[in-house]
Amino acid sequence: MATTQQGEPVDGLDTLVLGRRIRHLRTTRGLTLDELGAAIGRAASQVSMLENGHREPKLSLLQQVATALGVPLSELLRDEPPTRRAALEVELERAQRGPLFASLHVPTVKVGRSLPSDALEALVRLQAEVQRLLTEKAATPEEARRANAELRATMRAQDNYFPDLEDHARRLLGAIEHPGGPLSQRGTADIAAHLGFTLHHVHDLPHSTRSVTDLAHGRIYLPHGLTSSSDPRSPLLQALASHVLGHAEPRDYGDFLRQRVETNYLAAALMLPEDGAVALLREAKAERRLSVEDLRDAFAVTYETAAHRFTNLATRHLDVPVHFMKVHEGGTLYKAYENDGVRFPSDPLGAIEGQPVCKKWTAWAVFGIPDRFSPYYQYTDTSSGTYWCTSRVQGSPEGEHSVSVGVPFAHVRWFRGRETTERAVSRCPDPACCRTPPSELAERWADRSWPAARPHASMLAALPSGVFPGVDSTEVYQFLDRHAPA
Repeated sequence: MATTQQGEPVDGLDTLVLGRRIRHLRTTRGLTLDELGAAIGRAASQVSMLENGHREPKLSLLQQVATALGVPLSELLRDEPPTRRAALEVELERAQRGPLFASLHVPTVKVGRSLPSDALEALVRLQAEVQRLLTEKAATPEEARRANAELRATMRAQDNYFPDLEDHARRLLGAIEHPGGPLSQRGTADIAAHLGFTLHHVHDLPHSTRSVTDLAHGRIYLPHGLTSSSDPRSPLLQALASHVLGHAEPRDYGDFLRQRVETNYLAAALMLPEDGAVALLREAKAERRLSVEDLRDAFAVTYETAAHRFTNLATRHLDVPVHFMKVHEGGTLYKAYENDGVRFPSDPLGAIEGQPVCKKWTAWAVFGIPDRFSPYYQYTDTSSGTYWCTSRVQGSPEGEHSVSVGVPFAHVRWFRGRETTERAVSRCPDPACCRTPPSELAERWADRSWPAARPHASMLAALPSGVFPGVDSTEVYQFLDRHAPA
């Protein structure tokens, strides 16, 4: 769109496309650079710069050019290049001015009439293929680990507390006049209705999804049974959170991870509202009986949801640094968070996912406890200090996981379970701590055994293709076709 001030530049103008349109119209009319320059009172070199996209012209100059070429101004300002050749030239020029060519230190090619069309086509396709390969490389497990490390650093920097997401939750709860305390299933449905969605429980939800939102018809499809979550509110609230936060298709894996953290956070903030949860936690701290189990029971959520929510609120509202771990029964970290100085095992990129935890830690020791009803508490002396931790084991389709919350020794006085006598000493990452087998066993079996490792799929291939990793888009679209209203 052009501004109304003749002396002002044109807003949002693509100078490369504009230049090709001017050149096309000039040559079509048989004018030279000198002749067009004379008609508008400019030197031929200035016209050449305009045609090559090196100048951002003012509206008054464009009006002069349009008059000289005998066309309305709107003809110059159209968005599309005038020919296929011009479109290729624009694409190559744009690529050569972009960060990819700069990072590769590739010499630029003069894009003029002397460049054959087949060579131009080959260069454009070549740069597109290089960009595709770089994008594919960015979706490798290495990039995923780096994105996880960066996100965890962001969460640590703000104590895993997101005030804007708390505000979103507060407004949504206010819109349905939530009285406080646990959010009921009815209240969850009321939030969906407030946002203009109807709920549909189906038997054929695509297996790679927890829910599917039909934005065109205001529908949210959920599994008919409790197959995807032990808490039926969770997948619905996460779907609503994505809508409320205006999430678009993820640009990359880092964006995908950020969106997942945001939706999980907002869902938890709705199920455990900040005001009520903080009041309960402050009272418990004053009485020195802080407990993740009590938070879970007061708001009728899963232990993992309560543990996550505790990490959101503990440092900001209770001045208690904290760490969280979810560990697979095989002994590897699934996800974790810390702002209390505990040192998680990590790879050279700083990523912790898939790393083996020390066998002396609470998160591993709890798997050997026969009592799965009561919480397990333990003190662990580590190279970075002594930590107290409470842990529970929960099942999932992928096997059992332990979910643990811990604090430095100086803060344990606020918690239930501080009187435990369970204690361990961890010297990891020293291999002699728990990774090196006893010498007698090693002498007996080191040269007489050959285990076949079960590698994780992420070690062998890039992340699943598509903007939503692991989701079969064709399956989702076919599902929506089946269920869309006539």
